[in-house]
Amino acid sequence: MTSRLKILLFLLLATTFSAASVPVDDFLREALAAEARLDSSRALEFFQQADAAKPNDAFILQKIAKQYSDMVPDQPTDAGKKQFAQRGLDYAQRSYELEPTNAIYALSLAICHGHLALVSDIRTKVEYSRRIKEEAERSIQLDPNYAWAHHLLGRWHYEVASLGMTARFFARLLYSGIPPASFEEGIIHLKRATELAPDELNHWIDLGFAYAANGQKSEARKNWEHGLAMPNRSKHDATAKQRAQAALAAIK
Repeated sequence: MTSRLKILLFLLLATTFSAASVPVDDFLREALAAEARLDSSRALEFFQQADAAKPNDAFILQKIAKQYSDMVPDQPTDAGKKQFAQRGLDYAQRSYELEPTNAIYALSLAICHGHLALVSDIRTKVEYSRRIKEEAERSIQLDPNYAWAHHLLGRWHYEVASLGMTARFFARLLYSGIPPASFEEGIIHLKRATELAPDELNHWIDLGFAYAANGQKSEARKNWEHGLAMPNRSKHDATAKQRAQAALAAIK
């Protein structure tokens, strides 16, 4: 064995030993701290290290899915968004298969399908729309008090109900249609989300959009203003506030 090969073998063994010697809890501690700082990229690195140290752990796999999902809007191209959304979906699917009774893991599938729908063709959008509804409803069945499941289903209802008659006609004609949706159902689920998690500004802001879609401008304004008055706590809170501010300016 040459000296160069011995050195390479030594480095490989040293690296393997070092990774194995770090408890998975240390990786998770660093990952969760990075996630709390809204540093999805760094959190992803640590969660992936945790995955290498402890493969096939549903919690770790879902956390990896979440980081990929959270970074989808940051990608500058549709191709990049699709790639990150698909990676997130792959990990979300693995976590759900390991623990199919977990509402959070079920909802991760819906969230990733939602990201993919935004950068897909019409046929795929319709198919993913069905899946989003089914997965959000499954999440609520698993945990009726899961605020984010109500949020996603509520948003699905008001956004699909906002589609024009022409879009609905062609979806039904060409792609077997989209499940029924209504503004009223959207409002019900988003109101429930605000009741379950009143400190989450996104629930209030999307409830405002549901009211606006239903023509209830005063209720929309009240909920947008409520959400805007709350502090930013999660990665995309600032973006949600920008949506609300633009909508408020448009109805004044």
